[in-house]
Amino acid sequence: MRSWPAVRVPRVPGQPEPLRAYDSRTREVVPLEVHGQARMYVCGITPYDATHLGHAATYLAFDLLHRQWLDHGIEVTYVQNITDVDDPLLERARATGESWTDLAERETELFRQDMAALRILPPHHFVGVVDALPEVAKLIESIGAAAYRIDDDLYLDVHADEFFGSVAGLGAERMRQLSAERGGDPDRPGKRDPLDCLLWRAPRQGEPAWDTAVGRGRPGWHVGCAAIGLAYLGAEFDVQGGGSDLLFPHHELCASHVRLATGEPAARAYVHSGMVAYRGEKMSKSLGNLVLVSDLRDHDAAAVRLALLAHHYRADWDWTEHDLAYAEERLTRWRMAIDRPTQAPAEALIARIRAELANDLNAPAALAAVDAWCASPGSTNSADAVREALDALLGVAV
Repeated sequence: MRSWPAVRVPRVPGQPEPLRAYDSRTREVVPLEVHGQARMYVCGITPYDATHLGHAATYLAFDLLHRQWLDHGIEVTYVQNITDVDDPLLERARATGESWTDLAERETELFRQDMAALRILPPHHFVGVVDALPEVAKLIESIGAAAYRIDDDLYLDVHADEFFGSVAGLGAERMRQLSAERGGDPDRPGKRDPLDCLLWRAPRQGEPAWDTAVGRGRPGWHVGCAAIGLAYLGAEFDVQGGGSDLLFPHHELCASHVRLATGEPAARAYVHSGMVAYRGEKMSKSLGNLVLVSDLRDHDAAAVRLALLAHHYRADWDWTEHDLAYAEERLTRWRMAIDRPTQAPAEALIARIRAELANDLNAPAALAAVDAWCASPGSTNSADAVREALDALLGVAV
């Protein structure tokens, strides 16, 4: 599947600090030690509606991480999926009378445009689940006896994985509750355990199906991501990323798929972004309380990016129109300061930005450092160095 165009990332002189981020599995800030090449998987959208600011905040968080690795001189292999066949997409297509393939194609293209407008670095492998069906079937076959049938559907026995539950660290009742809320079917008769998840869905009337090595049908949600990550990154890649609502069941079950197929962990660290609310409710397609990235395209994209960066990536927060208004004012101050004949020296500012971003991607503190620099008296011409650093490290074009 085609990704979106990449932007140039300038090389910034100086030495970055060791990078640390919060690992949801260990529940602490840990070093992200990478040797030679970083491997990152970030779960993509289900393309049944337009990209909203909750999506944008998530992909911006991992864009920041991507940029910090590049600043360290580390080569990055970044994989992102598109869940281009799943129940929400098919349900929306039935409700609107549109072909599910046309719906997925249109919304995926809008997502590409939104990501390009925000200057999000593209994944090296942008993979639709439909294109990865051979990899999905291979993974299911590798799981072997951990798969069992209910009627003609295949399910994963989660207790075949002795480490099931170790990623999210939740109790059984909470896991069952979240499974019901987030795409699971804990009450389906015939399951060995309510938390067992769908691997392969046999054909239903009016639904798409494909012939594969495991039969005719379509994949469950979790196995698609697990198969794509394993195919393009291998086991125990560096970072599994996404919104915090993916920690359970999605990332927990992806980890079980990979462990059962390979005997290895799926990822070394699990990094999650917070939820963005609007008018007191988490921004979501199901609630319809969306602020769409495409609706903000009339504004300077750098200001939209700054509005998102003003909140720590792990924080849950509520979007208001003030966020964008303040970001536009901030961007104007930054540009005025850079356009002055003289500015404060750049070296200390760049070191501060690097230090804040190395400390669990603390973008709000990095923005505050730039604010302070803008208010400092000028003594030298630092415009080019600051402009390149803001572009490379924060992705903000001034």
